[in-house]
Parts: sequence; structure tokens; C-alpha cells
Amino acid sequence: MNEADSEEMFNHLSARGGIITDNLDEADIVLVNTCTVREHAEHKGVSFLGRLCKWKRANPARIIIFTGCAAERLGKKLKKRYPYLDILSGAKNIDNFGRLLDESRLFLPAGKMHPNPTPLLAYATIMRGCDFACTYCIVPSVRGPVRCLPCKDILADIERKAQAGAKEITLLGQTVNAYKDGDVTFADLLNRISEIKGIERVRFTSPHPIYFTPEFLSAVKHNPKIARHVHLPVQSGSTKVLREMKRGYTREIFLEKTDALHACGFNISTDIIVGFPTETQEDFEQTLSLVERAGFLAAYCFKYSPRQGTPAAQMPLLAQNILEERLDILLNRVRGLSDNAYRAQVGSTQAVLMETPHKGRTSGNLWVQTQNAYDVGSVVNVVIEQCEGTLLFAR
Repeated sequence: MNEADSEEMFNHLSARGGIITDNLDEADIVLVNTCTVREHAEHKGVSFLGRLCKWKRANPARIIIFTGCAAERLGKKLKKRYPYLDILSGAKNIDNFGRLLDESRLFLPAGKMHPNPTPLLAYATIMRGCDFACTYCIVPSVRGPVRCLPCKDILADIERKAQAGAKEITLLGQTVNAYKDGDVTFADLLNRISEIKGIERVRFTSPHPIYFTPEFLSAVKHNPKIARHVHLPVQSGSTKVLREMKRGYTREIFLEKTDALHACGFNISTDIIVGFPTETQEDFEQTLSLVERAGFLAAYCFKYSPRQGTPAAQMPLLAQNILEERLDILLNRVRGLSDNAYRAQVGSTQAVLMETPHKGRTSGNLWVQTQNAYDVGSVVNVVIEQCEGTLLFAR
């Protein structure tokens, strides 16, 4: 999501004469786009802003723009702490970014945008914000409520990217499968995008379990361009903890959804939080059993990180040694299941979208290396012959 937002903001800079450089010393402008979902991510962005003081002092005409979720959460405190910061733009304000540039009077009036060349794999934001109120999550307060972009604008954006060479599109949103624009549902949107000339595959992230509907499953069964991989955060395997997190589903509902997705051929990865303040040993054991039952291809596992301003931040924390021990147990369990899932691919036939002459990904998001070289962007049917870690070898 941040990559897509950065690209969108760069388009406004390009319309005012900006081009990208990898060399900080030759840059006239630095745009820092930040995340605040975990404390470490926020510290990383703010720390970089602090280090830019020396860069700015060397040439006071240089421009620093600080954007995104940390900018939204910290607001005017940043301007006081870092007076050399020129433009502050929170995550809720991305649609007004061009106006902010004009109001700063630091730029010439906008001309024609000259976006970056579209890559083989491209992003398309279809919605912003979140209507949930998970007790551990700061995203709704920094991103705001759900706002779906018009379907016609999304299709026009993807058509432009397809004409410029994109073969795979990833749709982005906090609860991406809750998308609705008038009568157009998420399933409708997937089907319409699949009809765009040049698009070979459509992915999406991050969905919410409760929005996987029979209509979506029907669309998947009849549309091979919808990628058979989904990253579906579960956070906990305990219904009690899920309720205290305000996730909106139970353990049983989540497993019903994963069963339905597996029946459609999906590989499923997930996010899991270890050590939520109310998590007991029994709750943790239920998370371990859910991991076994759900058949995840991979899982990103995190120790609970309190975020200031969320309800869970007021709860007493578990001891660090308990968090470390549980995380270690969970990571070992996930690693074993992932190894089994990759080895199970040997002997199967897969369609691979080539991202280099010898390497590409399956619809299920598995990396495959081929013996022969193929055109980048082509889709090749292969037989998986060998597995080494998370890389499959094929003919």
C-alpha cells in the first residue's frame, strides 16, 4: 500500500518537474512515506527525518516532505520537533497531495504528469481506510473510514498500466474484499479487470475473512485469472482472544472460510500476533492447533506491540520471556508446515508468469525456476520436479 501511495505522490512531483534519483546527495527533494502499524516502523521513519537535518543544512533550498500514517498520527508535533520539515501530509490527505504542493509555494504549477514506467507487476489502490475497530490496531485512526474509489477510475488506471506493459495487477485496500461501488461488488470488479487486454493475473491484499462471499467463490471458479493465493490475517486461533481483539469472526468462521478457499485451489498465508495482553497458554495452544488445521503456506508472526491510542494499549502486558518463548514455538511450527506445503508441489503442473527469463511465480504465489529461458511476461505451463526451500525447479 505504501509503495502504491508513494507512486501516486511521485506522479504529482513529476508533474512539477521531478525525476527520481537514488543518490541522496544529488536530490533536491526527499519524500518520506511512513508506516505506523508497529512502533518500530514509526521510529524508523522519524529517525530518518532526524538524520535529514544535516542534508538540509548543507543546502537550505532543499525540500523535505513527510507523509503517511506516522505523519497522520504525530501531526504538528513533528513540525515543532523538526522545524526544517517543509511539508507534512498525513495518510488521510493523499487525495489532496497535489493541492498541498501548490499551497506550499515551493513548486512551479503542475504540468503534464510523467509517471514512472509501469512494471510487469503493478498495484492499483481500490479503497482507502477501514471500518473495523480492532483493539490493537491504529490503522482506522490514521487512515480513516472506508472509502471505495469509483470503478470507472480503477478500470481506467489498470487499462493504462496494461497498455504500458503490466501483466499482473495487485488490488490494494485495508479490507480489500469489502469493495463496493454502487452495484459493483468486489467479485464484479475482479471479473471486469480480468477482461482488460494484456492482464494475465489479478491479485489482491489484504482481505478480511467475513467478506469472502459465495459470489466471490463463484467468480473464482469461473475465472482462472484470479490468482490462487490470498494473504488472510487471522491474528489468533482463540475465539476468546478474537472477541477481545474485536476481529468480527470466530475460530470456526475463519476455518470455514479457509476450507472454502482451499476447495477453490488457494494457497493461504496469514498474520499472527503472539502475546496479546489477554492471551493465556490455552489460547496460545488454540492458535497452534488452528495453524495446523488451516494449512497455511506461510505465516508472518509478531510479538504483540502496543500502539498508543488503541484500547489494548491500556491492558497489562505479558512478560517478555513468555512472548519470546511462544513466538519461537510458533515460528518452528509454521516453518515445518511451510516446508511440507512446498514439497507437496513436486509432480504438479503449474502456470508460471515469467518475471525474469528463468524465474517466475505460480498463480498460488510460489517461486519457480525453469530450465529453459522464456520471454518476460509470458505464461508458461511447467511440471514441478524439485523443491529446495521456498524455490521450486521445473521443466
